[in-house]
Amino acid sequence: MYICSIIERIFLKMNDKKDHFEVLRKINKKPNYSQRKLAKELGFSLGKLNYCLKALQEKGLVKVQNFKKNPEKLNYIYLLTPKGVAEKTRLTIDFMKRKMKEYDELKKELKKEKDSF
Repeated sequence: MYICSIIERIFLKMNDKKDHFEVLRKINKKPNYSQRKLAKELGFSLGKLNYCLKALQEKGLVKVQNFKKNPEKLNYIYLLTPKGVAEKTRLTIDFMKRKMKEYDELKKELKKEKDSF
């Protein structure tokens, strides 16, 4: 039971990192997108995106600014902080390392199958 709990927490942390990475990438490309539009493009629910944005704000990776002149206060800009840019870069490198490792493993597997024929 305890081991399952640990594994579950590790899995959730990995998913959070992946989600945060995707949000950081999207904000970097489209800082003026609404939450609804960001959520739709990321395939997230609005609640999930809001959860991610709050977590990224608390970590100091994202800054949210609203248009003061807009009477409805509905338009926001999401900006990566310098810390956010550094984290996005680190997550990108981690992502690339994982993909390169997967590629190498697949290559070895294909070679084994080819050699067995």
